[in-house]
Amino acid sequence: MGPCRRRSGVKRLLASLFIAICVSNPASAETAAKQLFGAKPTGSRQQPAPFGSYAKGCVAGAVQLPETGPTWQAMRLSRNRNWGHPETIDYIEKLSRFAAKQRGWEGLYIGDISQPRGGPMLSGHRSHQVGLDIDIWMLPPDRLNLSANTRENISSISMRRNKGAFVNSKWTPQHHAILRAAAKDKRVARIFVFPGAKVQMCNDETGDRRWLRKIRPWWGHHYHFHVRLKCPKGARGCANQAAPPAGDGCADAQKWVNDILNPPPPKPVDPNAPKPKPRREYTLADLPQQCASVLQSN
Repeated sequence: MGPCRRRSGVKRLLASLFIAICVSNPASAETAAKQLFGAKPTGSRQQPAPFGSYAKGCVAGAVQLPETGPTWQAMRLSRNRNWGHPETIDYIEKLSRFAAKQRGWEGLYIGDISQPRGGPMLSGHRSHQVGLDIDIWMLPPDRLNLSANTRENISSISMRRNKGAFVNSKWTPQHHAILRAAAKDKRVARIFVFPGAKVQMCNDETGDRRWLRKIRPWWGHHYHFHVRLKCPKGARGCANQAAPPAGDGCADAQKWVNDILNPPPPKPVDPNAPKPKPRREYTLADLPQQCASVLQSN
């Protein structure tokens, strides 16, 4: 069977599923997992369950976010990445209702969630693999009747100034309020934004600051903010990311900003250090064992 030999230590049932896939396509054991998952146009007919970690996993029974709802629109429909765990879809609907109450916002424009069965993506993200990550555009929607063609070509707006050290004039109190509401949901593990936005929120918040702990500075994330949900209760095959450090995280964000404004000297290069190897593409065998059945399911 060549590459489809049974691996030791794999449970009998999952091993048979893996072999069945290999038999139907002998090259699949060596095929990049992103090709296998990217080829699936719909979710699996299974009970909803995330398997693995945010950057190395898949999702069973994913639900498709409707392309247009009363307070949201899914963007870049050609990517077919508006699928997620049911908790994720519920979270989007709830947050978008809050956003629609803010001055100048009709709701939310939703970017990538996950592919229909999660897994590594054909392009772009390393995460978004278990149906629990959401990219939400910074652009305030002024209407929710955009055509599919417009959704392919319209762009969000950048909030950053000076390489992300500060917010620009497009940043509003409504952005702050929506991010605060997003972080206060107990299902949220963390939210990624550019460093200047986190510092601005730290400076502007005058009430309860506990939610700021979930707002984490990260490169990019100035056209959108990235919400990451915790593994749902009872999801035994799902691996949570370690919780953010204690405290509001504002000092850490300020250090990011300081390093942008005054970059530290580069670390000396060791001429004898081995060259880093290029990152290998994941195959199906690299993912949690349950991902074989997710792929094989109708």
